[in-house]
Amino acid sequence: MVGDEVIRGVSGGERKRVSIAEVIATQAAVQCWDNSTRGLDASNALDFVRVLRKMADEEQKSIVSTLYQAGNGIYDLFDKVLVLAEGREIYFGPTSEAKQYFEDMGFECTPGANISDFLTSVSVHTERQIRPGFEEKIPNTAAEFESAYKASPTYARMSTEMDAKSEKSLSDEVDNLFAVRHQEKNRSLQFLSREGSPYQVSFVSQVRTCIRRQFQIMWGDRWSNILQIFSALVMALVTGSLFYDLPDDSTSIFLRPGALFFPIQLFAMNKMSETTASFMGRRIISRHKRLSFNRPGAYALACAATDVPMTVVLFSLFQVVYYFIVNFQREASHFFTNWFVLILCTLCFASMFRMIGAWCKHFGLASQITGWTTMVCMVYAGYLIPVPSMPVWFRWISWLNPATHTFEAIMATEMGDLALDCVAPQYIPFGPSYNDNQFRSCTVRGSTSGSSLIDGERYINAQYSVYRAHIWRNAGILIGLWIFFAFMTAVGFEVNLHTDAGSKILFDRRSRQKQMVRAADEEKGGSSPTSQDVSPMSLSRTVFTFKDISYFVRHGGQDLQLLRGVSGFVKPGQLVALMGSSGAGKTTLMDVLAQRKDSGRIEGSIMVNGKPQGISFQRTTGYCEQNDVHEPTATVWESLLFSARLRQSHTIPDAEKQDYVRSIMDLLELTPLQHAIVGTPGSGLSIEQRKRLTLATELVAKPSLLFLDEPTSGLDGQSAYEICRFMRKLAASGQTIICTIHQPSATLFDAFDVLLLLARGGRTTYFGPTGKNSATVIEYFGRNGAPCPPDSNPAEHIVDVVQGRFGTEIDWPQTWLDSPERESAMSELDVLNSAESQDKDQVSSSSTTSDGLDQHTGFATPISYQVYLVTLRQLVALWRNPDYVWNKIGLHITNGLFGGFTFYMLGSGTFDLQLRLMAVFNFVFVAPGCINQLQPLFIRNRDVFETREKKSKTYHWFAFVAAQLLSETPVLIICGTLAFVTWYFTVGFPTEASVSGQVYLQMILYEFMYTSLGQAIAAYSPNAFFAALANPIIIGAALINFCGVVVPYSQITAFWRYWLYWLDPFTYLIQGLLEPVSWGVEVQCKSDELSYIPLPSNSTCGDYMADFLSSEAGYVVDPANGTSCAYCPYTTGADYMRTMNINDSSYGWRGVGITALFCVSSYALVFLMMKLRTKTTKTAN
Repeated sequence: MVGDEVIRGVSGGERKRVSIAEVIATQAAVQCWDNSTRGLDASNALDFVRVLRKMADEEQKSIVSTLYQAGNGIYDLFDKVLVLAEGREIYFGPTSEAKQYFEDMGFECTPGANISDFLTSVSVHTERQIRPGFEEKIPNTAAEFESAYKASPTYARMSTEMDAKSEKSLSDEVDNLFAVRHQEKNRSLQFLSREGSPYQVSFVSQVRTCIRRQFQIMWGDRWSNILQIFSALVMALVTGSLFYDLPDDSTSIFLRPGALFFPIQLFAMNKMSETTASFMGRRIISRHKRLSFNRPGAYALACAATDVPMTVVLFSLFQVVYYFIVNFQREASHFFTNWFVLILCTLCFASMFRMIGAWCKHFGLASQITGWTTMVCMVYAGYLIPVPSMPVWFRWISWLNPATHTFEAIMATEMGDLALDCVAPQYIPFGPSYNDNQFRSCTVRGSTSGSSLIDGERYINAQYSVYRAHIWRNAGILIGLWIFFAFMTAVGFEVNLHTDAGSKILFDRRSRQKQMVRAADEEKGGSSPTSQDVSPMSLSRTVFTFKDISYFVRHGGQDLQLLRGVSGFVKPGQLVALMGSSGAGKTTLMDVLAQRKDSGRIEGSIMVNGKPQGISFQRTTGYCEQNDVHEPTATVWESLLFSARLRQSHTIPDAEKQDYVRSIMDLLELTPLQHAIVGTPGSGLSIEQRKRLTLATELVAKPSLLFLDEPTSGLDGQSAYEICRFMRKLAASGQTIICTIHQPSATLFDAFDVLLLLARGGRTTYFGPTGKNSATVIEYFGRNGAPCPPDSNPAEHIVDVVQGRFGTEIDWPQTWLDSPERESAMSELDVLNSAESQDKDQVSSSSTTSDGLDQHTGFATPISYQVYLVTLRQLVALWRNPDYVWNKIGLHITNGLFGGFTFYMLGSGTFDLQLRLMAVFNFVFVAPGCINQLQPLFIRNRDVFETREKKSKTYHWFAFVAAQLLSETPVLIICGTLAFVTWYFTVGFPTEASVSGQVYLQMILYEFMYTSLGQAIAAYSPNAFFAALANPIIIGAALINFCGVVVPYSQITAFWRYWLYWLDPFTYLIQGLLEPVSWGVEVQCKSDELSYIPLPSNSTCGDYMADFLSSEAGYVVDPANGTSCAYCPYTTGADYMRTMNINDSSYGWRGVGITALFCVSSYALVFLMMKLRTKTTKTAN
């Protein structure tokens, strides 16, 4: 697996080679490579350029490349070199003449230096070296360099060569390129490929290839697919058991539509994850579009095509279990019609949600639209509100709604030819005195007066306006909607796909203005203190040793050894280079030494000042990882001050910490960027600036030991030199530093005191001093059979030798084990351990370090201070991420208004009582959209915490969770208030403060409850897509199912009724919302809501129904009527509430109180999930 910054995969160098191979596979006639050797060691970088050289020679490719820190071996492979300064051309010509050109101008190239570094240094005043006597003659500005070049013979020769290329010859070459392209396109179905298209294969071939790739991705992400299969089975079992074995009589007449509706709702919620998925691979789609691999539309259609087999498998598993548990009609035609229509519905929702993601540039907006669309589709599916009862101004939604067409089709299939016996309580009146069925009536709509049979087709016609003749019409509509959504997804990706055009830096406006004012005041008042006034160097002197380090991970059921007996030491003031080829285990060793591994097994010993690594080791050491991970919404100043406040001792005054941060910023030249937003790669700080920020983040913690993982990777020669110069300065002050490094020039390599060289398999091939001009290392390898040529870069040479590139058969790890250098190093290591142990024993009574840090605690600050700072940072992050806040607010307003006008000004009929329940139930559907929006943000923050801040013991996981919860509080209160105002009064609920206040409080509590539930799911999920898949299981199959709305309490299966119903927080949520607005309603049945009962002769309505009304709810309209009796089932809303198991008016406030308790328990669940996920790091045994 390739992996990424969070998912474990191949090493960084190997991942870079995958990217290079991907582009080489295009076989483009013109190729541009922008710093493509970043992250590769010198040998692999040389191999890559050799491939480019071979393509240029043998295939006549035109290749342009920018390379950082290119060695002479790489430089010599190019024909020409272009040198720029401030956007001006200061040299373009043969690579073999460039060095001499600038030397003739008066500059000096030191022996053994990389020519590329020499060329880039000539315009940098602090780095260039001038030959004696030329100080006044050399150019100093970019304009002077340009003028000198244009006056040179080289410029004249290059101009002549370019002029020699006549217009006709250039035209012929372009025609040849078009001919080659035409030949390539003829290999496939050219007639399907638009003339002039940059794509080499037809659109059909692109779709076919993308389908194959999607299946490969599905296999690579099979754990997500396993979760989907598991969730389908769980939902089938749980939901099916809720409707277990429906009887063939009138008691199931209201449950069957619910049982048919639930698969629609569950799979609609399940497919909401497609919106999240549509953003996860967007960078890859953009890159493939730029490289003309395939159109984004081909990817979209491939996703729609690969949905089919996965949906068939998932729904088939669900259908086989659910259909027969519920006891639907056991006819093959019914089963497969139901199966086919629901599969079409699921495909429609998958494509619809993917379409929403394709047309949105930001996930927050897409999440808002997805949540709102889900609510609309469910409300207007025809179940919660039958189509005849929908408000006329929104009825058109049902025509475009896949859920409506699905519900109508499966309802007509299941109930269209069903005949049910009408029994009590639907067959009234009932009781000992009512035995003559001719004087009883069925209350179910569509039933025949005086008959005890219910005709299913008449019922669905009267109640839902559903007709059997529409089954296959609706299936055709679903197919059309699926194709339409898939097509619009393709169009959306084609026209809306965008990438950041380049790096841009945003500044915090207020802080920037204050900085400019201060700068102006300082200019008027005199100079300000410089960085030299405050020494940023750590005074801690640490001896770090490690002996016989081995590291094992479980792979394929057995232990795989990645490190084999690695030993070494670092003394104060030493700068140690850790080198090796890509995949040799450099980063793995750094992780082990820095105590950053939380899996696997470590053997060996690691000592700090002669003592084992203690609990304070992680917070007292700095570790700059290869990937620069930072809070993207923070400024540079805020990032550094945050680290200093939490990692320096709490006893140090805050003013002193701020002064120290300023000194570090001055030292790393970050002061001009102190109010710049960190951002993300491509939209924020540049790669080099992020590297400096990463280093500064660790330095402000005053670490006793500093680990740097490839700090110069991706930097140009000057930036790399500045980083190494700064590391050298730190080491000179007594700082202990271990650093992995790729492609160092001879000058950079000479800055290191000690070298630890690893071969593949994590085996040591050398550990010891480098010597002046690398003499010691060169002597060791030369003595053992691999002499270094005079003009070679020693760093590149030794890596090449260890990799066996010069054909030597020497086993270098074994050579090292047998060498006197190893014996000497191990002896010194033992001496250091014993000497330091004795020294530390003499001062062991002190439990604090020199800067006041307690050595026996894991963190430098108390937990309350951590919670305060992390919460403050998160509040600032939300303020600077308005899309998240505004989209959440927008979702509540749109849901509130839409729900309010859907249930506009409800009356007091019996159906209005049901609509009151549905209006409350509709509010519940604000949760899925908000949860899908908050989970990616929570997981992004968690990844930052786990990747960097947890491992450095910046703050405790408890503080992280508490900050995530507390920072959401103001937003949740605002959202709940807006939802209440837009929804409550529009529906026409009571305006008394005692009623509206209770509902408002319950709505606010629900905001906190669903937020904590969503965060609890996210806390343990590996990624946002996984969390989106888990949501329907917990929220849909568990909470919504058993709250007593769809299935009344009395009809819930006994197994669930006596425990899960009472443990479901939604049970009490509904009670707290429904009771105050329904209990005291005086019911006035409308004419079509009355049941008419024929009366025996010589009897009045009041007399005949007296026994029945003495034990049952309801009233008769005209007690004196002697012909027929008009019966209304409810007298007050309390009668209806009792059918919902709300048996007393106190249940409302009881529901509010229990909901508050569930909020507390839900927040506790977030802490528990994070605790279960947080693993302790491994230490050497």
